[in-house]
Amino acid sequence: METSFQPMESTTTAVHLNQHQRKVVRTSRAAQWRLYRLSLIANDILLAGLAFLAAAWVRFNIPLPLFNLNARPTVPSLTVVFFVLIPLWVAIFASQGLYQRRNLLGGLQEYSAVFRATTIGMLLIVILGFVQPILNLARGWVFLAWVFAVVFVMTGRFLLRRVVYYLRKHGFFLSPALIIGANGEGRSLAEQLLLWRTSGLAVIGFISKRFPSGTPVTKDLTVLGAPDDIDRLVRHYGIEELILASSAMDQDQILEIFKRYGIRRDVNLRLSSGLFEIITTGLEVKEVASVPLVSVNQVRLAGPDRFLKIGLDILLFIILLVVFSPFLLGFAIAIKLDSPGPIIHRRRVMGLNGKQFDAFKFRTMRVDGDAILESMPELKAELARNHKLKDDPRVTRLGHFLRKHSLDELPQLFNVARLEMSVVGPRMISPDELAMYEQWDINLLTVLPGITGLWQVSGRSDISYEERIQLDMRYIRNWSIWLDLQILLKTVMVVLKGRGAY
Repeated sequence: METSFQPMESTTTAVHLNQHQRKVVRTSRAAQWRLYRLSLIANDILLAGLAFLAAAWVRFNIPLPLFNLNARPTVPSLTVVFFVLIPLWVAIFASQGLYQRRNLLGGLQEYSAVFRATTIGMLLIVILGFVQPILNLARGWVFLAWVFAVVFVMTGRFLLRRVVYYLRKHGFFLSPALIIGANGEGRSLAEQLLLWRTSGLAVIGFISKRFPSGTPVTKDLTVLGAPDDIDRLVRHYGIEELILASSAMDQDQILEIFKRYGIRRDVNLRLSSGLFEIITTGLEVKEVASVPLVSVNQVRLAGPDRFLKIGLDILLFIILLVVFSPFLLGFAIAIKLDSPGPIIHRRRVMGLNGKQFDAFKFRTMRVDGDAILESMPELKAELARNHKLKDDPRVTRLGHFLRKHSLDELPQLFNVARLEMSVVGPRMISPDELAMYEQWDINLLTVLPGITGLWQVSGRSDISYEERIQLDMRYIRNWSIWLDLQILLKTVMVVLKGRGAY
């Protein structure tokens, strides 16, 4: 089955393995996770208590129009807060799996569970107020306590997560993993996990029946053994995760591995979709005539994720338009005075599901740019290879400044308003470039292209075209609203420095 991959030529397999292995702190991983759980419990106790106290202070000291400051309904006393509500809070959080390792440090699910658990807790408090009318709990306090508890606890967990992500880069909170299958899919899985340094999985190497032990698969990873060697490798490296590349073996082999490792408590077995390299939009299982069938989502973001993405884009459009309106007008006048030609350049690009549209940019080139390029064959060849020129003679004086600080892309805010683009997304490409994406093109067209993205905050035009493609794929696979916010913050610094743009 492993025929779509050719092993790398190398003779330094032992060195690669040792260098990678040193990144994992193998000493007492269980103790590391116990300490993190205790930190989470302390975070929830302290911040939930602070939320209850802050809600009481705001309710009776801040003249908000929703509250009647003359009314004096009761709020829970300190004794009730710390000996009744806080233990209840921790119990509810535990019941929602918020201290279980499998629910931690994994995207938005943890924050969603915090919201759900906090809501359940406040509903129980409201019910308690009905059962015991003598409490006469202030409705304003209940509402504020809910809001503060959600915000405070989420913020605390967010900061703790950042600490763990930092520690993971230094070898802590990592689960050693083996990838079963050294074909193209297995290699893609490894490269993705190695790029995403905060994933928590430290890939040690590959298991392969086809290739002998020591065969290099990626720059740093080799084949460590055959399927019969898994038990030995699990013990030797303290493996906690087995990741099975399903396209690397047939159904009987997959079933055999599940029989051996599917129910072991010390090793977690994960199965890839088998279409990892091609499909990133997600798979959905539905029963048709009692037969479970898998369908592929047409777009990467749907439901609440799509709502969050559009909401963020609309909010950013309004804010950025207000801030940059004077600059838009000033640049338009300067472009007209700098060189003859239109103010706006329209570039035909690929949009969602292959729908083409015109992306707006301030014109940064001379109108006779094509004639200039025809007279310079070497630059024309470079442009064909990279779709960028570092020293482009077609760019105007003002155009150099606009490009350096990405200000030529400001008119794309109107593409965002028309729902043709997103503020954050993969790099937009022309129809001619689509062929260069090869099998990745099916992924690229499942999300809106962005004004900024991982490619811009990771080197901009200084990185190779292949690296840009991999960054786009990485963004699409791992999208979250938090990733968008992180990219936005990094974009500000990159644009101010003006590095890598031309």
